[in-house]
Amino acid sequence: MKNTENNALHHVVIVGGGAGGLELATKLGDSLGRKGKAIITLIDQSKTHVWKPLLHEIAAGSMNPERHELVYLAQAHWHHFKFRLGSMDRLDRAKREISVAPHYDEDGVEVISRRTFQYDTLIIAVGSTTNDFGVKGASEYAIALDTQEQAEKFHRRLHNALLRAQTQAEAVQAGQLEVVIVGAGATGVELSAELHNTTRELAAYGLDKIDADRDIKISLIEAGERVLPALPQKLSDSVDLELRKLNVHVHTGERVTEVTNKGIYTHSGKFIPSALVVWAAGIKAPDFLHEIDGLETNRINQLVVYRTLQTTLDLNIFAFGDCAACPSTNSKPGHADETVPPRAQAAHQQASMLIKTVKYRVAGKATLPEYTYRDYGSLVNLGRYSTVGSLMGSITGGSLFIEGMFARIMYKSLYKMHLMALHGFWSMALQTLARIISRRTESQVKLH
Repeated sequence: MKNTENNALHHVVIVGGGAGGLELATKLGDSLGRKGKAIITLIDQSKTHVWKPLLHEIAAGSMNPERHELVYLAQAHWHHFKFRLGSMDRLDRAKREISVAPHYDEDGVEVISRRTFQYDTLIIAVGSTTNDFGVKGASEYAIALDTQEQAEKFHRRLHNALLRAQTQAEAVQAGQLEVVIVGAGATGVELSAELHNTTRELAAYGLDKIDADRDIKISLIEAGERVLPALPQKLSDSVDLELRKLNVHVHTGERVTEVTNKGIYTHSGKFIPSALVVWAAGIKAPDFLHEIDGLETNRINQLVVYRTLQTTLDLNIFAFGDCAACPSTNSKPGHADETVPPRAQAAHQQASMLIKTVKYRVAGKATLPEYTYRDYGSLVNLGRYSTVGSLMGSITGGSLFIEGMFARIMYKSLYKMHLMALHGFWSMALQTLARIISRRTESQVKLH
């Protein structure tokens, strides 16, 4: 089926409803869409949006996703853009047309047939997926945390493992309640701390046969020499100390060589028993981007773009966020050691620039703005135990290490800024107040 929207207007098609793509669609809908200057269409394979940095909390059970998910159709209705459910899998640059694969329900019945969409400006913002580097058994026995569905799947497995241990006749077996997290980047570190809290909360709700300190173990495996290898040393050292206080077993300098249904093996010969393995090491762009209709990609499938975020072989196609390899300086596109890091702040900055870019294109302007990455620092949240970070760039004129309550406020403000970009200040403030009130009558951990 072919898209038959009004052909007189400029068609902007955004593929990917993550934080950057959804913010972009919302802002363009509020400006160009509302005024009838362009047709804005957002395409995503999910019906709802959850801010990706929250996925580790959903996996651990400290957050109920139903209270934080946003329905794309509702957002589109409120902000004057169109939402189409599906997954892009083909591109025809000559026709300026993308193809969206058929959509099936949980029983395998086709709900929506294949469709095509015409575009004048195509913006690809499909984010990234976990890169298991082809490690034997990783795709079969480990769970990634790329989507809400995966996070919820891990939580179900964790909850079932606790229930099984509570009701079985024999004692808890080695690895039965041990969680192994492969990758000590921000996701792995934050998940390990969150799990330390929620597993003990869960055990306190009537699981009296389980001794949390004795039976529940968390191991963090990192191939590099320290946790958070991409962040400043001082931040890494502080986080490492906090994790060890929580009795998280930190294994640095260990590369996983195989994952089985019994546990993981490392290159040094270690075997760590575990029925619950999370893979949080490395990223790559989705496989379908690899040379899609001849577009230039790098070794991890990212689309190579200029600083205008236009792809190198087609100036009508833009890419941003984790799926794009954008030069961080004036160097030639595609130099891996000089590209913008795949971080949420970069996607937010790029989305803000693309709002202006699309308006220029709709107005017929030839010169487009160029993106310059600004590093404002990093924050790592260890749940109720600690929050640490470093502020950098124009905020401090250098690097400032922060921790404690101030760091926690800064961390929480990132999510509030995302909500404000989607809903406006007053809606964000009222939602926050409602959640503060409702938490007083709710359990602090998801019990099912």
